[in-house]
Amino acid sequence: MTPQELFEDAARRPTQVARQVLEGVQLGVLHTMPGGTSNSVAWLVWHAARQQDAQVARLAGTEEVWSGQGWNERFGLDLPDSSMGFGHRPEDVARVRVTSAELLQDYLDAVVERTVDYVRGLTDAQLDEVVDRSWDPPVTRGVRLVSTVDDAAQHLGQAAYVRGLVDGGWSGPY
Repeated sequence: MTPQELFEDAARRPTQVARQVLEGVQLGVLHTMPGGTSNSVAWLVWHAARQQDAQVARLAGTEEVWSGQGWNERFGLDLPDSSMGFGHRPEDVARVRVTSAELLQDYLDAVVERTVDYVRGLTDAQLDEVVDRSWDPPVTRGVRLVSTVDDAAQHLGQAAYVRGLVDGGWSGPY
């Protein structure tokens, strides 16, 4: 197994969890913010995709899937197009309202496909290239890519937890 194949397997796992979390979910459940201030399922899935989209686009030197493929218009959120969830307050989280779970899944799938396509074309030397010297140790392209997948996986786990809290009859993705 090549590093790219290993990464592809890891990158696809959050989409599999998302599919389970979003299957049959009602819009009210998607948008419920536990305690009125915690992240909703919709926000968690959206953010998992947005953070990966923005970070991989920056690494690849390409336009984000969000704006380049018109997802920003399909979502029609009351947020700036550049918003990806970092620093969101509860009122910002509440603005992430979608018309369907499929919209969230489709956007996440599109982001992961673009990420996987990008990684397939990278050499070992490119994966080892330092892309951010503001950290100690400096961050390589490979480490940044892994962190985007890790972030997505954590947020999808949170989405499963939130769905379980809000949707009493739901038993989880596993």
